[in-house]
Amino acid sequence: MKNKITHMVKQYRHVFIILFLLSSNLFSQDSKKLIAYLTPEFKKTFNEAYGDRSSQLLTQWMSLMVDNEKKDDWQKMRLVNHFFNKKISFVDDIVHWKEEDYWATPFEFIGTKGGDCEDFALAKYFTLKAMGVEPSKMRLMYVRALAINQPHMVLIYSETIDQMPLVLDNINPKILPANQRRDLKPIYSFNGDGLWLAKAKGLGKQVKGKGGVTRWEDIVTRIERSEFKTNK
Repeated sequence: MKNKITHMVKQYRHVFIILFLLSSNLFSQDSKKLIAYLTPEFKKTFNEAYGDRSSQLLTQWMSLMVDNEKKDDWQKMRLVNHFFNKKISFVDDIVHWKEEDYWATPFEFIGTKGGDCEDFALAKYFTLKAMGVEPSKMRLMYVRALAINQPHMVLIYSETIDQMPLVLDNINPKILPANQRRDLKPIYSFNGDGLWLAKAKGLGKQVKGKGGVTRWEDIVTRIERSEFKTNK
């Protein structure tokens, strides 16, 4: 069964990547417009690649976005954070994709029902964006998880630039202010607009740089060029 899934993912993976990054377009639409892109043909292809259980999860994800689009940001964050933390298993890239560091699209993440911290953070970011949360309020943040002494990624949210960020994480399921996450040492944060060096537990100062932004730009470029990698 595993070999069959692997073969289907290799066969159809480019379809999901191309649909995904439309990220600047697809996920910048409201959730109802995003759902309109997920045609019966797409769902059929998704089911062939990943199976019925993943297709059910895709449907639940779509319903999550549409049914809760009118809620406030806090309610959306709680629902999205809980959905991914509960429904998706943590798996290291080297085990899951046979690569040291691979950023999966939300479709790949949901389809395989697994991913690492970066995949959790990316899926939450793009889901909240589709639900109407302003991208300027969200950033992906690289931190060091002190309890396990490893690099880690979380999603942070700030209503205003001077507000203490809230942390959406797959290690700790509670959404807490950054200054209450003593187990995380911030390194830098970024979104589609740039890179910020972390300053204490706040948002920091925007700077020019690479790091995570390079990865961000890379996944966009791969979509635009219809480039993809298999998981074998």
